[in-house]
Amino acid sequence: MQGAGGGNGGGESHAAATYRTMRSRHAGAVMGDINVTPLVDVVLVLLLVFMVTAPMMSRGIDVSLPVADQPNITPESVHYLSCVADLQAADTAVAYPIELPAGWVDSSVDFARGDPPSWSLGILTDRGEFVGVVQNKEPVSDLLSTYVDKAPVAGQDAAPGNQLGVTTWQTWSDSGGDHAYATVLDTGPLAGETLLVYGSAPVEDQEALIGLLTLDPVPGQPSSQPCDSPDS
Repeated sequence: MQGAGGGNGGGESHAAATYRTMRSRHAGAVMGDINVTPLVDVVLVLLLVFMVTAPMMSRGIDVSLPVADQPNITPESVHYLSCVADLQAADTAVAYPIELPAGWVDSSVDFARGDPPSWSLGILTDRGEFVGVVQNKEPVSDLLSTYVDKAPVAGQDAAPGNQLGVTTWQTWSDSGGDHAYATVLDTGPLAGETLLVYGSAPVEDQEALIGLLTLDPVPGQPSSQPCDSPDS
């Protein structure tokens, strides 16, 4: 009986093992039959989206922005001749242009009392380029550093015609396109003072301004306000 029972038990164990093996193979077959078509579709859609958006990410999107209207601002004259007349009435001599070429505007004037005083005049040409005149007791090198460049390049001496009796002017320029003429006056009421003509205007305009500089009394121009007042 026991032998028969033992044989039967062995048969059942064998059957169970066979069942488990078949079940495992069936499960493996089921896993191997998963449908990957939807996954491929998702990958293709993502790839298509990337191909469409990638050029936009690198190039950007064109956006039309509104442009603000730029007002056409016309510089106003500071009436430098009135300032010069005031200085001359106080026995202060300054080098100034007797007149300005057509279209030029005197845009700034500055005067500081002292012994000797400091005087400067800023002008815009008819092309909107700047040219200035500085009269000061400081050496040429200091004025160049202040108004032109820390390290301007020296050019050849020039002799533009003028009414001041100056025969030789030193010339200078910088990498930004500015030019300058400088001299130290050795005679007359401005003896020992430095005169600098400088700016972004071309040398022809600067030499034209030098030719207009004078110490003569302002013709027919009464003084209307102190030259060193805030409104001058």
